[in-house]
Amino acid sequence: MTRIVAAFVLALGLLAPHAGFAAESRHATVYKDPACGCCADYIEYLRRNGFEVDVVETADVSSVKAIYGVPAKLAGCHTAILGNYVVEGHVPVSAINRLLAEKPSIKGIALPGMPAGSPGMGGEKSDPLVIYEIADGPAKVFATE
Repeated sequence: MTRIVAAFVLALGLLAPHAGFAAESRHATVYKDPACGCCADYIEYLRRNGFEVDVVETADVSSVKAIYGVPAKLAGCHTAILGNYVVEGHVPVSAINRLLAEKPSIKGIALPGMPAGSPGMGGEKSDPLVIYEIADGPAKVFATE
């Protein structure tokens, strides 16, 4: 019986780091302007898709973007931090899930501007959503949806 209990405790110890990482990767802190309605819609979109979201309201979102290394040409409406990654703008959850699963050596991903039909934005999507890597050097496409 003691060996069974010891094996169980050992198994829990081996699984615990993975469980903690999974919980951490589903947590986001979103920096947004207090007056922005589309940001609130995006936050609800993240929550509906299984993310725990903390909201930090600030009238100076551009300073947050600068701190996290978001180039002006990739700037979106709001900035989210998920673990070690920055997610800029109305990025679809499918791209975020890919980022968290693949763990590339980049700062994060961005959907520049506020494209119609993107998560949290109203309207119809007229063009594919192009999500870029945030990394040193020229911007590269991370995903197209």
